[in-house]
Amino acid sequence: MRFTMSIDRLPALRAALPFMLCAGLAACAAPPPRHAVAPLPATGSVAPVAPEHDLMLKLLTAQFALQDNDLAAAARGFADAALLSDDPALSEEATRLSLSQKDWPLATRALARWQQLAPGDAGVVQARAWIALGEKRMDAARSELSALAMRGGDASWRLVAQLLLNADDKPAALSLLDGLLGSAAAVASESNQVALSQLAYKLGDKALARRIVDAAVARFHGVDAYAWSARLAIDGGDKAMARRIYAEGLEREPQSLRLRSGYAALLADSGDNAAAARALVAGPQDDTTYAARAAYAARAVDKAALTALYREVESDKTERTPKRLYLLGQIAELTGKLEAALGWYREVPLEDEHGFDAQMRVALVLDQLDRLPKALDQLHRLVEMAAGDSEQQRTAWLAEAELLVRRQRQKDALAVYDRALANLPDDARLLYARALLAVDEGDLAAGERDLRRVIELRPDDAEALNALGYTLADRSSASDPRQREALELIERALKLKPEEPAIIDSLGWVRYRLGQLDASVQELRRAYAKQPDADIAAHLGEVLWAQGQHDEARRIWDEGRKKDAKNKALLETIRRMTQ
Repeated sequence: MRFTMSIDRLPALRAALPFMLCAGLAACAAPPPRHAVAPLPATGSVAPVAPEHDLMLKLLTAQFALQDNDLAAAARGFADAALLSDDPALSEEATRLSLSQKDWPLATRALARWQQLAPGDAGVVQARAWIALGEKRMDAARSELSALAMRGGDASWRLVAQLLLNADDKPAALSLLDGLLGSAAAVASESNQVALSQLAYKLGDKALARRIVDAAVARFHGVDAYAWSARLAIDGGDKAMARRIYAEGLEREPQSLRLRSGYAALLADSGDNAAAARALVAGPQDDTTYAARAAYAARAVDKAALTALYREVESDKTERTPKRLYLLGQIAELTGKLEAALGWYREVPLEDEHGFDAQMRVALVLDQLDRLPKALDQLHRLVEMAAGDSEQQRTAWLAEAELLVRRQRQKDALAVYDRALANLPDDARLLYARALLAVDEGDLAAGERDLRRVIELRPDDAEALNALGYTLADRSSASDPRQREALELIERALKLKPEEPAIIDSLGWVRYRLGQLDASVQELRRAYAKQPDADIAAHLGEVLWAQGQHDEARRIWDEGRKKDAKNKALLETIRRMTQ
C-alpha cells in the first residue's frame, strides 16, 4: 500500500504555504478541517496557540517529514494532527499511513479518531481487519472481514481485495478468503464469486480459484463465470477444457461478444484461424467484429470467407465510419477487387486515424495495378503532406524504395534513401534499409558503413548487429580476421534475441565459415526447426553437403524450393554445390 497526502486536502494550509503545491503528493478531495486555524479576532490580532494544540504546526511538521520520505515520522505527525481535527478524511489518511508502516498501535490510535468521526465508513471496518491481521489476531480479522463483506456492493469487495492482496502473510490471507466463501454475501452474485476466484488466483492458489469459479458456473451459468473459467483453463495449459467451457457458455449465451471473442482467440491460438473467423459470425456485428473476422480469414487464406464478408460489410446499412471504409478497402484488396479497394481507401478522410495508412494503401494498390508512375506520385504527395511527421515521411520513403527495388531499379531506390537521409539524418531505419540494399548490390563498404553507424546510434539493435555480423561472415574469406568480429557481433545479437531464427541461422553460418561444421549444423538445424524457410534451407543444405550428407542436403533443399521456388540464394547454392 502506498500512502500520499496533499496540501490540496487542507485549503487553510494551502493558502498559508503556496510554495508547497509543487510537492507532487496526490490524494482525493475532502472537506477542509473546521479547526485548521484559529479565527481572527475582530481587532485583527492573532490569538496565540500552544504547540501541543497547534493543528497547523503539526500538519506542517508531518508534511515536511512526508516530503523527506520519513514515513514513520509523517505517520506520527498526521496521527497527532488528526486528534485536533474534526475532518474524518485526515484521520483516515493518518490511519492508512500508519498501516503502511505496520505501526499497529499508532494505526489503532488514528483509527479510533476516524471511527469516532465516521463510524459508518466501510474503510473503518477494513482498517480494523487490517490491524487484526497485522497483529495475528486471526479470529478478529475474520470477523471484521466478514462484516465488511456482508455490506455487499463493489466498493466493499474492493476493500476486501485490497486488504488480502496487500497482506504480507499470503497463507493467512488465503485462510481469510477461504473463510469468506461460506458467507451469504460471497455467493450472493456471480460477480462476487468471480471476483473471489480472481482474488484467489492473484494470491497464488489456482486450485481454490478453480473451485470457486466452478461453483459460480454451476450456479449462475453467466458470461463472466464462463469467461473467467476458460481463462483459468488456458492459464493451466488445458486448451481442450477451455474450448469445452466456451462452447457450453455459447450454447447458453450465443449473443455474447465476450465469449465469442475469447473463443475465437483460443481457436486462432491453436492454429485454426478459419474456425476463429466462423466463431464470430453469429450475433450482432460491428466494425470490431468485422475487422477480427477479416484478420482471422486472411491468416487462414480463406478467400471464400473474405468474399462473403465483403458482401456482408458492403450491404450493412449502418453508418460507414472511416474505420469501416478502411476495412472495406482492405477486404476488397485481399479478394482481388483492386479498383474497388482504391475507391474505399480514397474515401477515408486524411485527418482520420486511418487516413495516412489508407493513402499508403492507395499507392501500393496502384503499383499492383501496374501503375507505378501514379503510385510514386502518390507517395511523393504523402511525403509533402506529412511534412513535420518523420514517422510518416519515413514510411513513404521506405515504400517508394521498395517499389523501385521490386522493379529492378536499385540505383533509383538508393537515390530515394539518399534523399530521405538528407531530410532525416542518422535515421536508423533508413540507414539499415540502405545498408542492406548496398550489400545486395555489392557495395560492401557502403553497407558496412551504414550498419556501423546504426550500431553507434543504437548499440542494442539486434537486427543491425546480426546484419553486420552476417555480412562480414558471408563476404569475407574464411581466413579473414573479420570472421571473428562477425562471430562476436552475432553473439551480441543473440543475447538480445536468443530465440530469433534469423540470428541463430547467422550463428550457424559464421561457424561454417570458421570451419566448425558440427557446431554449424547444430545451430542451423535449430534455426530451421523454428523457421523452415528457403534461406535457412540453403545454408543448412550447404553445410550438410560439405559434411558428405548429400541425400539429406537434397531433401532440405527440396523442402526449401516448395516454400519458395524462385529464392535466389537457394538456387545459387544448389547450383554451386552440385555442379
